[in-house]
Amino acid sequence: MEYIAHIRESDGEVQTVETHLREVQELAERFGEKIGAKHLAGLAGLLHDMGKLTEQFRNYIIEAVNNPNNPPARGTVDHSTAGGKYLYQYFHQVENATPLEKVAVEWVAMSILSHHSGLRDFISDKLSSPFLERVIYKDIKEFDLAVTAFLESYISISEYFNEAVREINDLLQKRKKEGLQAISLSLLIKFIFSCLIDADRTNTMMFEENRLEEVPFDSHQFFKESYEIFMDNINLLKQNADLNLPINILRSSMSEQCETIAYKPSGIYTLSIPTGGGKTLSSIRYALRHAIEYRKDRIIYIVPYTTIIEQNAEEVRKYIRNEDAVLEHHSNILEEEKFDSEEEAEKYHVKQKKQKLLRDNWGDSPIVFTTMVQFLNVFYSGGTRNIRRLHNLANSILVFDEVQSVPIKCVSLFNEALNFLKSYCNTSIILCTATQPALDFVENKLKIPHDAEIIKNINEVSKHFKRVNIIDKTDEHGLQANELRDFVLKEMESVDSLLVILNTKTAVKKLYEEIRDSNIDFELYHLSTNMCPAHRKVKFEDLKNRLKSGKRLVCVSSQLIEAGVDISFQCVIRSLAGLDSIAQAAGRCNRHGEDDIRIVYIIKSADEVVSNLKDIKIGGEQTARVLYEFKRDPSRYGNDLLSPEAMKLYFSYYYTAISNELNYPIAKIGQNGFDLINLNQNYFQAYKSKHSKKLEIFSRQAFATMEKHFKVIDSPTTSVLVPYNKEAKEIIAELNGEMDLRDMNYLLRKAQQYVVNIYKPEMDRLEIDGYIDYLLHGEIYALKETAYSVEWGIGL
Repeated sequence: MEYIAHIRESDGEVQTVETHLREVQELAERFGEKIGAKHLAGLAGLLHDMGKLTEQFRNYIIEAVNNPNNPPARGTVDHSTAGGKYLYQYFHQVENATPLEKVAVEWVAMSILSHHSGLRDFISDKLSSPFLERVIYKDIKEFDLAVTAFLESYISISEYFNEAVREINDLLQKRKKEGLQAISLSLLIKFIFSCLIDADRTNTMMFEENRLEEVPFDSHQFFKESYEIFMDNINLLKQNADLNLPINILRSSMSEQCETIAYKPSGIYTLSIPTGGGKTLSSIRYALRHAIEYRKDRIIYIVPYTTIIEQNAEEVRKYIRNEDAVLEHHSNILEEEKFDSEEEAEKYHVKQKKQKLLRDNWGDSPIVFTTMVQFLNVFYSGGTRNIRRLHNLANSILVFDEVQSVPIKCVSLFNEALNFLKSYCNTSIILCTATQPALDFVENKLKIPHDAEIIKNINEVSKHFKRVNIIDKTDEHGLQANELRDFVLKEMESVDSLLVILNTKTAVKKLYEEIRDSNIDFELYHLSTNMCPAHRKVKFEDLKNRLKSGKRLVCVSSQLIEAGVDISFQCVIRSLAGLDSIAQAAGRCNRHGEDDIRIVYIIKSADEVVSNLKDIKIGGEQTARVLYEFKRDPSRYGNDLLSPEAMKLYFSYYYTAISNELNYPIAKIGQNGFDLINLNQNYFQAYKSKHSKKLEIFSRQAFATMEKHFKVIDSPTTSVLVPYNKEAKEIIAELNGEMDLRDMNYLLRKAQQYVVNIYKPEMDRLEIDGYIDYLLHGEIYALKETAYSVEWGIGL
């Protein structure tokens, strides 16, 4: 009998189960081989759809295709359990199974069981084992038939399994050698899961689109060509620069130091270039050279906010002269569907929804720009969408821009993700910022070598880059919007350009309106995350041009402007926040040393409510402590509030103040996310006490429980397409029609420039007021034209 894996919608062509399993196995092997898990990943690929080797599933999928408007009832067939159940029954429950063999079964079987619903718990918050319930106790119809059919085609499974066991041994030995915590085992399982998910989705997409497997991109040749073009541009830049200026000499020296380090082996390095020191160009120079020397697959830039992706990406495009090679991944325009049960996922699978087959795995682009939120989602969010990207972080170069922006609660999770990438994945990591956080100061430390800093004599370099003085204007009560307006107008009597950065959009809008309604003789700008990237890009270009032409102007902005933006004002006013944020804001003042010294004021805004913005609130409190100490003894900080000594002390205060917040606390269940996927000690001990019998598995992680509660930011956002210009409106119109996967991938990639991420209260208001249209059967949100303005972006 010919067993069916998929039936192509366009022409009714059949992909057999045997073909699908072998092709997914081959792809998964290729992905897993990057970390020495070729057979572990391949085994998951080989067994993931064993449950389709039944008459029941064959009838099920034929009926679903023949009756698309009335498919079989959900839960009719479970095809995801059989492969994991087979492994457990034949390789785990046997009398002479070794601990290593059992661990291999658990890791691979967990991936198989989860490949439609997301990773499950080994030991859950309900003190049960969803894993054991599936592989031991769930009755699978025609299970014996599926096993027999599988073994008739795959007679060498035992030897293949033995190879997977050998890989388990090597991976565990590496963990011991590197001194990694148990959470690294969770990340290994997630890596295998990533290989399976991407291989399965990619093979299904290729069949659905009637395409042959694509030849892997020749990244080595691309990086060689890009490096040559880049260096031509750098040399041209040097020819046009005044090389007698000390600041240009320093920039050139730091850039050359980055190239020198690029010849060193993969590892974790810090790049502490002061603001205005050419951080982006120096880091891409390192990355291109290092990619060539060590044959890396891709370069991934991780920035703190979506608002600065377009700025950095545009600079890289300009210097390598290649528009298409750089992917900007701002957010997931299509949100992943989540399911409460395998049965719901099963229905989703049979319907072959296009969303799951989209190629947003970062594998198609040699250079990717994304955010800290998206990076952490790859490792720790639930479902199957984000984790597809994990294996593509291996053998890559990661550049973290403004690494101090890691959310408080995610610090330990972030550190362990980087330790894993460095130890297992042959990934090179650059922590790039003017204000290096003390990530080796916390309990779950980042394993940074003592000689990790790329820039030598960093204290001397910082002194040469001093371009501002910080003046503390904070008081207990703070300034009302009208008082801050008066302060701005007074300063504009002695300067031509001024930037105000506040912590909340509400305070920004209030001050902007106060200044706008006054009798002013200068231009006024407003910048907001309510504007889409394309809109902000136009605003930034206009702002830069007017600053260069000497126009008098004031810009009122949220913190989106204080990182990754090459722009310079004569004066900056910054509302109280973390000292690292103040340093970033100071980098927008006298950026290129146009004047000897300029002023950056720290104020307190009475219009800001930051009680729910924990990072800003605690950061501001610790900055206030440093400000107080500086008044008492300025020499303690080298008479400079932005000195490396001051910043180091600030971060020591900051991490001490938040020490109880670093492990992703989940108040709702009285646990923390770090422990749930590290040792899961509480649930593990309670499970043993409850069942009073020998535990039948070695693994204990509560993946699903942790992922259910995981959000990088406390107030999650919804991505909305906005009709900013003609192209945006055309994309919205096309997404409202029918199209194939290739067209949808292309459109969604273009649409990244026209996305605004909206918090839930505002999203609810827009929906209630009727300003939201629903595309692709409600899977994509689009804003009506009347709700988007040139002045505010989204906001009426």
